[in-house]
Amino acid sequence: MPAFGSAVKSLEKVVVGVPGPVNKGEARITNLPWTVSEKDMVEALNVGSVKLLNDLEATAYGLPFLPPEDVYMLNDQRPDPHANKVIIAPGTGLGEAVLFAHEGKYIASASEGGHVDYAPHNLFQLELLRYMMGKFEHVSYERVCSGIGIPHIYDFLRTQSYIHPNPNIAVQMETVEDRTPVIVTAALNMECEVCVETLNVFVSILGAEAGNMALNVLARGGVYLGGGIPPRILEKLKDGMFMAAFINKGRFADMLSKIPVYVILNDKTALFGAACYALGL
Repeated sequence: MPAFGSAVKSLEKVVVGVPGPVNKGEARITNLPWTVSEKDMVEALNVGSVKLLNDLEATAYGLPFLPPEDVYMLNDQRPDPHANKVIIAPGTGLGEAVLFAHEGKYIASASEGGHVDYAPHNLFQLELLRYMMGKFEHVSYERVCSGIGIPHIYDFLRTQSYIHPNPNIAVQMETVEDRTPVIVTAALNMECEVCVETLNVFVSILGAEAGNMALNVLARGGVYLGGGIPPRILEKLKDGMFMAAFINKGRFADMLSKIPVYVILNDKTALFGAACYALGL
């Protein structure tokens, strides 16, 4: 960082999105032994100001400015331009954030909603929860709705006698450190029954939690699916399973059916959002 700072001559303010909660100008990076400080970065970069945002918070600030070609709409609904928006982003982990509409502007709020208790919405998922409770003291949505969660669903399905894996795919998974890309690819190519069902369960859980977020803040401005996984499985998200789980909220199904749902296709949205935030400083 000192070398970078010495090369910068005209930088006045910096906004950084970091994968972890930010508190009083400091952030401890999730899954890494790093602590980042606004004060330390100001000194190292020799700039006027540094603002740390949670990475999903940064992404949220970019949502109102995404052009149509940077998103794919899963349902044909019109957003309320004066209403809240939410983003749920399954990648390696599960990120969530809210964009609150306030007096003609938007204010993003970071969240660690990916770490709340996982709540099954059918009997099959209840069995999945029981399986996960045997492995972990606390079962969050991230445990089953993320890149690190997909192998957990696969392993649970392997315990079920009615479904059978592809032996070639099973051998392939034994040779890789990260099984998620193998499972997703095999599912999309219809090469393995267990992988196909794994992706079905993942998409159903994602849809249900996205619907929870929409209800929590009445996100009539839109629900956005970010992170690395949704664009990778876009064809799967189009088949109706996600939307069925999204609107399956009893008396509020009709209201949810009118909320637009988008898949973010631009992987630079967090960077774009940080820049949008910086322009407002």
